[in-house]
Amino acid sequence: MNDAPVAQLSPKAVLEEMKKNGVTHVVWLPDSETNWLYLLMKAEPSLRLVAVGREGLACSAAAGLSVGGKTPIVLIQNTGLMDSGDSIRGWLLGLNIPVVLMVGYRGWTRHGVTQDTAATYTERFLNAFGISYYLVESDADAARISVAFEEARKTARPVAVLIGDEYHGFHR
Repeated sequence: MNDAPVAQLSPKAVLEEMKKNGVTHVVWLPDSETNWLYLLMKAEPSLRLVAVGREGLACSAAAGLSVGGKTPIVLIQNTGLMDSGDSIRGWLLGLNIPVVLMVGYRGWTRHGVTQDTAATYTERFLNAFGISYYLVESDADAARISVAFEEARKTARPVAVLIGDEYHGFHR
């Protein structure tokens, strides 16, 4: 049995990547999984938090912010991502919005034993829309967030960052 500590993704590492990429607004649907990240974002003077009532509304809010010269990031869960399909199509893809979608990858496991269909369909959904994505599980992977921002800027398209294990490290 391997008793090595599990590497986690810290809220501080995510916040640093946001700041490094000039994020001005965080468009999100508040949830309990992101509590520690929320506390850091709330305390960060360079960020404005834009709460939405449904994930699909995050796409139109992010599009408006982007067109207005701001740099938003969208924080949602994979179930909300899939629920937002038409908004992604019409707002983000239709208007060529270069935004990063930071997606909680509910149900995903690195061992491939998926017991939640939310995980089963997440990558298939992104592939169907032609949206590139990067998996981030720990602080060692945090630089992939910057890679996603760079790709979004170069392609003028949304790019997803899949947060493995539902923000597991955000509990501390």
